[in-house]
Amino acid sequence: MIEIKNLTKSFGDLLVWRDVSFTIDDGDTVAIIGRSGCGKSVLLKHINALLYPDSGSVVIDGNDIHKQDYVTQRKLRQKFGILFQGSALFDSINTFENIAFPLRYFTDLNESEIRELVMNALQQVNLENVHDKETSELSGGMRKRVGLARAIILEPEYIMYDEPTSGLDPQTSGEINELIIRMAETFDITSVVVTHDMHSVLEVADKVAFLDQQKLSWFGTVDDLRSSDHKDLELFIRASEYQI
Repeated sequence: MIEIKNLTKSFGDLLVWRDVSFTIDDGDTVAIIGRSGCGKSVLLKHINALLYPDSGSVVIDGNDIHKQDYVTQRKLRQKFGILFQGSALFDSINTFENIAFPLRYFTDLNESEIRELVMNALQQVNLENVHDKETSELSGGMRKRVGLARAIILEPEYIMYDEPTSGLDPQTSGEINELIIRMAETFDITSVVVTHDMHSVLEVADKVAFLDQQKLSWFGTVDDLRSSDHKDLELFIRASEYQI
């Protein structure tokens, strides 16, 4: 369980948001939506302590992640897999080594064990035959899937997705959405998805957090979203040119 409690963050004199509070229950997929610049990715980086709040707390399974010593915080971070917006693959190594990187850094597995886990992760994202391809040979959708394979390689309890369908065509976006759903169901993973894509929200999310006007403006289930009369939320959805 992730408990976000009264979180406030500013950069200098610029307030990002104030007093943000909501809970991400185990097994849920929560989408964080809002206009560009509202602090969605900033909030994501607070959840695993890549950024620190001005006040408030993020409690991971009973532990305030921002108040832990280095060793404990590192162990808590290992509960997370992250799919970055640009996939963040290393250009200097091939697909296999990109996925194997966390195993080499965080474990003492031998080469045979690493190979088995990497090939299994590639199978999970439907890319069994690209293990020897260079990063430059991968399409945008393939990069996302390789990034997802790397995100699950340490069997995390949580996966954070930062704009997972950004820059992808509708068909490839649909494939990524299907993978997000499959990861949640197959591995019983709790997911946090930052996105502008309302189709993706309705496909993958159980609950939705709407950031607006420097606060958490709305939080509820997808069913609540469909029937909500929240004016700013309605305007945001309408602006996305998606009808719910």
